[in-house]
Amino acid sequence: MQARILIVEDHADIRKLIRMTLEFEDYDIHEAPNADAGLQAVRQLRPHLLLLDIMMPGEMDGLALCRLVKSDASLGQPKVVLLTARGQGQDVEAGMNSGADAYLLKPFSPLQLIQTIQGMDLLPGAGA
Repeated sequence: MQARILIVEDHADIRKLIRMTLEFEDYDIHEAPNADAGLQAVRQLRPHLLLLDIMMPGEMDGLALCRLVKSDASLGQPKVVLLTARGQGQDVEAGMNSGADAYLLKPFSPLQLIQTIQGMDLLPGAGA
């Protein structure tokens, strides 16, 4: 079974770079351009992992989506990696307090992203 990953990022070029990085791995990759579309996609796809930008246009930002996804068990409780340029201590703290499993600062390297994802148990019980 492939792990489903949802990339929620408002910049198309960054979504493309993340997709290109992950295409070498065995993942089922989906994309959403903002948190509102991301929430719809979470409801439909039930991803194992959200790669989530914090600052996005729309009704909801990435932190709000993270809190919602982490607090609503009916959404499957995916892992969440926040991807952001906001690197101040209070930003990292707010991100982790929202329920994020990891916090990567932009620009991050493809290797950092892959190592972060591989360090998570996306498919519990798979291969057991």
